[in-house]
Amino acid sequence: MKKLMYPFLLVLLSAVLAACGADDEGKSAEKEEKAKTAETDQQDQQDQQKQMEEMQKKMEEQKLEENKTIAIVNDQEILGREYNSVLTSSQMMFQQMGQDPTTEEAAEKIKKQTLDSLVGQTLLLQEADKKGYKASDEEVKKQLEETKGQFKDDKEFETAMQQAGLNMDSLEDEIANNIKYTKYINSEIKPGEVTDAEIKKFYDEYASQGGAEGQEPPKLEEVKPQIKQQLEQQKQQEKLVKHVEELKKNAKIDIKV
Repeated sequence: MKKLMYPFLLVLLSAVLAACGADDEGKSAEKEEKAKTAETDQQDQQDQQKQMEEMQKKMEEQKLEENKTIAIVNDQEILGREYNSVLTSSQMMFQQMGQDPTTEEAAEKIKKQTLDSLVGQTLLLQEADKKGYKASDEEVKKQLEETKGQFKDDKEFETAMQQAGLNMDSLEDEIANNIKYTKYINSEIKPGEVTDAEIKKFYDEYASQGGAEGQEPPKLEEVKPQIKQQLEQQKQQEKLVKHVEELKKNAKIDIKV
């Protein structure tokens, strides 16, 4: 909403500058220059807004029919609405990295990532269900409140849900799945031990990069806990990828798109 409102604010700004110019003829030249600058800024903003709208339209065109079966994993259907939700997140990530998600190459890459993510997630949740991992109503409610608390009000929260292609029911389902997923991963996929040598190697590489940029790196002991945690997460992620690949070997996967 902030981005949509911004061009309107520039229009108001231009009107204010024009009014000030009429009140003070002695500074008319200066006011005229400011008005021109404001008009230029306004035009730039309008052009930028138009580009964003065109990109958003192209991103919408990448979505699939909500009720279309896009894949079947061990007799469990994955629908277009699930695909669209993950697709939107992938598109946003590309934009945050300064990349255009609507180019032919990017669109194909995002499609593959989205399908891989959905298949992997489905396999992991199926395993979580087999092993009895659950999300209680209290856990879902607590995480929902924490999620809502990240936004300034209900309107901003609802806007964010719409942008992500979610409603309250689908969001609660996502939260419940996330809780089961987290419980399963933390219990079944152990990160493995991180050695002091691995921490030192990571720190030396980090410190050398900072030194090359003229920055004084913190002492090893100051950042050791954070480095250890990051390395543990990397190891857990590597194990998770291998685990999903193993699950795929024994799974029946039918991609429909």
